[in-house]
Amino acid sequence: MNSTSCPCGSGELFVECCGPLISGKEKAHTAEQLMRSRYSAYVKHDVDYLVSTTHPKSRTSDLAQSIASWMNQVQWIRLHVLNAEKETVEFIAEYISDGKPAQHHERSLFKKHKGEWFYVGEA
Repeated sequence: MNSTSCPCGSGELFVECCGPLISGKEKAHTAEQLMRSRYSAYVKHDVDYLVSTTHPKSRTSDLAQSIASWMNQVQWIRLHVLNAEKETVEFIAEYISDGKPAQHHERSLFKKHKGEWFYVGEA
């Protein structure tokens, strides 16, 4: 059994937290849960999960390439969820880029589509 802490900062083990979502064994029950799993997918370099959890209307033809490029340029350090509402989650993701610490601060919008949560974009 993998005893690695989940990158999303929940304090739980990855195999019990975001792992089942990323592997497709479970679906997110909330926007925050999906956002946390997407952060973990960036850390784990899982482009397919990030594309599949992007709302169909928000997917561009170069989405996978764009995601891969972004995730390969940074080393993710920590996630801070500042506020989570029904369809929006505000967070700060700390990372290192070109050897320098940086932050990505976003208020993300999520919508349900056919009973599943999806990332739409910045709110």
